[in-house]
Amino acid sequence: MLDVLIKNGVVIDGTGAAGFPADVGIKGDVIVQVSAPGQIEAKAPVDIIDAAGRVVTPGFIDLHTHSDSSFLIDPHADSKLTQGVTLELFGNCGMSYCAPLIGMAKEQFNDRMDRSGDDLVPTWTDFDGYLTALEKSGSTINIATQVGHGTVRAGVVGMDPRAPDPEELDRMQQIVAESLDAGALGVSTGLWYAPGAYSLTDEVVAYTQPAADRGKLYSSHIRSEADDLSGLFPAHAEAIEIGRRTGARIQISHVKTVGPNFWGRGHELLEGMHRARQEGIDVAGDQYPYVWSSTSFSGATIGRWALVGGRQKTLDRLADSDVRARIRKDTEYYINRSHGATGALIASFPPDQSLEGRTLRDVADEWGVDPPEAALRLYEQSEGSYVMHSMEDKDVYDIAADPLITVASDGSSMRDEGPLSSGKPHPRSYATNSRYIEHMVREKKLVSLEEAIRKMTSLSAQRLGLTRRGRIAVGQVADVCVFKPEEVKQNATFADPHQYSTGMEHVLVNGKPAISNGKVSESLHGRVLRKLED
Repeated sequence: MLDVLIKNGVVIDGTGAAGFPADVGIKGDVIVQVSAPGQIEAKAPVDIIDAAGRVVTPGFIDLHTHSDSSFLIDPHADSKLTQGVTLELFGNCGMSYCAPLIGMAKEQFNDRMDRSGDDLVPTWTDFDGYLTALEKSGSTINIATQVGHGTVRAGVVGMDPRAPDPEELDRMQQIVAESLDAGALGVSTGLWYAPGAYSLTDEVVAYTQPAADRGKLYSSHIRSEADDLSGLFPAHAEAIEIGRRTGARIQISHVKTVGPNFWGRGHELLEGMHRARQEGIDVAGDQYPYVWSSTSFSGATIGRWALVGGRQKTLDRLADSDVRARIRKDTEYYINRSHGATGALIASFPPDQSLEGRTLRDVADEWGVDPPEAALRLYEQSEGSYVMHSMEDKDVYDIAADPLITVASDGSSMRDEGPLSSGKPHPRSYATNSRYIEHMVREKKLVSLEEAIRKMTSLSAQRLGLTRRGRIAVGQVADVCVFKPEEVKQNATFADPHQYSTGMEHVLVNGKPAISNGKVSESLHGRVLRKLED
């Protein structure tokens, strides 16, 4: 006997194939029938969803998020769910900041919680304990995570700008292997951020190899997205080289071109990825569909040399007028390589939330200083974050249309009330998938709806290596969305980001109703995925 029957809808199965009329039968958490309309016999007490005039798709999979602590703080975080997301992968950009909690990595976790004001006290140190805590907490959607190179490096080597010695590298590889065996589904690097920026390629290869050996993903925020450090194109080449040397699946995070020297050259990045695939290197990427990015104060405006040793060392350097002048020079460059101080919005600033949502230019004028000095004074008070106008439409559109690029938010699961509703975060946490359907499909017509669904579902599942999710097909886990494409709407804005997307009428997570008739369920049907077969 079925538990759920979705009838009279147009199934867009996630493969990119044209939609077709079909009924979908679900028993437990599995799709057991996909048949022509009227061919599935349903006996009470089956739950019947009439999808007439609607599409039936797999639940969306967000491969790039930073929700590491979200569901431990509030398991009902639903900003992704209301877009149709039924699975998200966090631990990206080398930052699996909740685990492992060793050495300086534990200090970084405590500092992060202090800044955010979140009352989260860990009861674990390793990845198994962390995943167990997530399982006990529960979640609105399915969740999975990676183990971050920056976190592991901080725990073993600290914030020193040097290569690990052989014993330290062995320890890093051991931690990665243990984390992967405990249930991490991949590894990630943040080679732009400290301490990942202090690593050499050979170290990254060694770090990635345990994931490659287990058939798991390597995701990378590459070493540069502009004309700093290695430069954009060498950074892309490094990610591809890591795939060549390890055999790992390579996922280049939030593919973009930043700054006037690279605006208009997004197509060159795509060409390089396609050429690498012709060589047999399994490389692809993801993107959030905005020209605005977001990152921490230090990530956005402080040179990597000035971050050596951790935050207190940086503050000590800023107290020295001569060193401060050097730091300020870098800060001025970082601000101006995008769209200037008017294109830098303060997203999070715990010491004075009245500054959130205001531009760096506005704050500088109020304080009677220039923008670089204002940026340094902000950082001295707190490690907040910016939303920055760093890209151009043409590149975003070129990248959004490419078949190798999945749709991914680079955001977090949030909620419009409670502790996850603070600040003025990038609206991508509430609107990435709905924006892609509304803007890229309906308005710009860059891709068909079927292709958009593929880029949100089966392509994401394939990149991660999942075998039972991402398609509407017999034997697949019943993560399912039912909606009218023309009614999907992004409501989050930069001025008012904590606004849920609308248009998802029904969303099933593991065969259970997470959204019914547009209303979010209070039940927690998500699972922690520890295996690619989950």
